[in-house]
This record gives sequence, structure tokens and C-alpha cells, in this order.
Amino acid sequence: MANHKSATKRARQDEKRRLRNRWWRSRLRSAIKELRTAIDAGEKDKVDGLLTQTLSLVDRTARAGVLHVNTASRYKSRLQLAANKL
Repeated sequence: MANHKSATKRARQDEKRRLRNRWWRSRLRSAIKELRTAIDAGEKDKVDGLLTQTLSLVDRTARAGVLHVNTASRYKSRLQLAANKL
């Protein structure tokens, strides 16, 4: 447990950020999973709608600092390639 006032504040901030990052990551993974199931099912119309939403979410997650920029680019590239194969 923290012994200094600044350390307790840091602990509070870390917990807040951890929960916020967890929310972003969970939201992103759900969107990617939904897109991948649509791709596997071959639902082209649904994929077109979900792709733009998911790519936007990947960008926002990277901008929030939850994902590294290169990781976000890799996700986007792989999702786009999978969608293009349809």
C-alpha cells in the first residue's frame, strides 16, 4: 500500500486508467470478433458496414494510448485483407 500522498494519488490514477484501457480493449476485441464472424460467414453487406466502424475503433483505441500505433496498423491491415478476399 502507498505510504505517501503522491503515491496514493498515483495508485488511484493507475486504477482509473487500467479500467478505462480495459473498457477500450474489450470494446475493440468484441468489434473485431463480430467482423471476423461476418467475414467467415461470407456476409459481404454486413462486412462492408462493420469494416469502417471497426477500423475507426482501432484508430480511436490507438489514439487513446491503449494500443501501440504499429499494432493498430497491423490490425487494420489484416482486417482489410480479410475483407478484400470476399
